[in-house]
Amino acid sequence: MQPLFVQTLTTQFHSEITMKRLNQFAVILATTLPAGAAFACASCGCSLNSDFGTQGLSNTWGWSVDVRYDTLNQNQLRQGTGTISAKDASVTPNPTSPGNNSEVEKFTDNKYLTTTIDYNDSYTWGINIAIPYIDRSHSTLGVGSDGVTPDPTSGYDSSASGIGDVKIIGRYYGFTEKRNFGVQFGLKLPTGNTTQTSTAADGVTAIDVDPGLQLGTGTTDAIIGAYYFDNLNQNWDYFVQGQYQSALNSSNMAAGSYRPGDSVNLTGGLRYHGFESFIATMQVNARTVEADSGDAADKYSTGGTLVYFTPGVLVPVSQTVSVYSNLQIPIYQNVNGIQIAPATIFSIGLRVGF
Repeated sequence: MQPLFVQTLTTQFHSEITMKRLNQFAVILATTLPAGAAFACASCGCSLNSDFGTQGLSNTWGWSVDVRYDTLNQNQLRQGTGTISAKDASVTPNPTSPGNNSEVEKFTDNKYLTTTIDYNDSYTWGINIAIPYIDRSHSTLGVGSDGVTPDPTSGYDSSASGIGDVKIIGRYYGFTEKRNFGVQFGLKLPTGNTTQTSTAADGVTAIDVDPGLQLGTGTTDAIIGAYYFDNLNQNWDYFVQGQYQSALNSSNMAAGSYRPGDSVNLTGGLRYHGFESFIATMQVNARTVEADSGDAADKYSTGGTLVYFTPGVLVPVSQTVSVYSNLQIPIYQNVNGIQIAPATIFSIGLRVGF
């Protein structure tokens, strides 16, 4: 039997290690949860995205900067939980527009470079600002196509790049001694451009690019959420997080009013740090979105539910620098109407603490 003072020292040592591990996990969690760039997971305003929540769930005092690059090519035409051919999509009626068939989209290629600046006081609160730069190209056959040839007046190609909608999210985590439970609250601001136009396939007709393909939604959105993380044992940590986003107003697009659908994001993940030079991560990310609304909205082919399995790796370069990468793989897709979705989403990033 160990002497009392040995037991006391042992208990204190394990307690300090546990707290240190929790703080390290909080820092790493900040890099494995991509920041809130609003991904349009199908065009025409669909907001089925890979937004896992916010970054910066760190208990370490000071500033940090995270720069992350995401790429997703939406080129799979889907209806409900399955796929659909372009020819079949072209003869599928749109119930929200009597007399018209569904739009047949070809692809939307999205690239995002998101810079997140975070501050943490190490006691009870923190705040971060996520600034996305978006590069997007899109092609659609339009509403009256045969699934092969673009409709002369509604089929078009478009491309745009620039700053998207900025998110400012605060957090309070002074509820527990471990500081591993927190609530989030913030806003998405209408900083992205909403006036992009294009020219139809006939080379003459002016086209207002769909609201869901604009760099911004034109709305101010409220964001609320909560998160929790802890150790399972010596090598495993876990986290859970939920977030709700809702537009507080409607924007005025060229074709009329527009309001993106409310969304709920749920994420759970594990981290394994039994390897010497890197940390393995895995997540399940679920997102459900209501259909868009307003005169300019596509009320038929927006919204739905998407679930990803996301393996990843994180490499701590030093105590303040880490690089990470994630590959998001859809395991369940149930879209409203007919939409295009990506086969995978790839992310890579760098985080630096100060």
